[in-house]
Amino acid sequence: MPWKAKDSVAVVTGASSGIGKCLTQQLADNGCHVIAIARRADRIHQWHASSPLSGFGGVTPIAGDITKREVRSTIRSTIETHHGGKLDLLVNNAGIGGIGRFSQATPDRLRQIMEVNFFAPAELTRILLPSLQLGSAPVICNISSVLGHRAVPEKSEYCASKFALHGWSDSLRAELAPDGIQVTLVSPSTTKSEFFDSLIETDPNQQSRSLGPWSPQRVANKAFTAICKRRSEVILSLGGKTLVYADRVAPALMNKILEQRPAAPAAPPKSGDR
Repeated sequence: MPWKAKDSVAVVTGASSGIGKCLTQQLADNGCHVIAIARRADRIHQWHASSPLSGFGGVTPIAGDITKREVRSTIRSTIETHHGGKLDLLVNNAGIGGIGRFSQATPDRLRQIMEVNFFAPAELTRILLPSLQLGSAPVICNISSVLGHRAVPEKSEYCASKFALHGWSDSLRAELAPDGIQVTLVSPSTTKSEFFDSLIETDPNQQSRSLGPWSPQRVANKAFTAICKRRSEVILSLGGKTLVYADRVAPALMNKILEQRPAAPAAPPKSGDR
């Protein structure tokens, strides 16, 4: 049974920019009521007031940090109060990253990245599962990364968080199948967005090696299609698919290639690996 946006209720995290913003717009424009979550109150409320989309009247903005228990409770209360406790779609999109050698990073970097990229979506999903069980062809869409399939140097904590999200998604998909809830994992490579504004630490002596950056809108389009078709997983971009395939057929060769990557100094790039 396909998922339909019209008259559905969705929660999207990280909704004030990038993939989250584009996907929120697309859902609303297709008749879905979206509860849009973002840390930056000014951005999300300004966007809410100025959006020309005809469907944007169906968006409820909530400003807050999803790592906070009280924010997750507010999301649940909003669903119960305004939508009878029913939820059809949860998009776990919010994420942060960090670039640099693990040996030179602060201890806080690993904890913060894991908190935002894995623990927060897991706990938000946990608290919203009763609402999803009431939904129509419900879907949990986790926005991951090709780096959740193949890790690369200088992004060890970020890769760890996306590997955790990937493994959890696969396990949860099997657990929730009897309840009719699909778990869709979307794995972009590099996205032209504000992701690098969310880097909690950067190493100025390292540069990002992109895999052919996609626009946030293009990623959102693919994610929307995957949600509607209730797919289990999609890997986006030729570069991303090549990376994953090469690692599966020749992992030893991939290890050698990555071990020999030179570190080149560069200014912080303008796009980031989701």
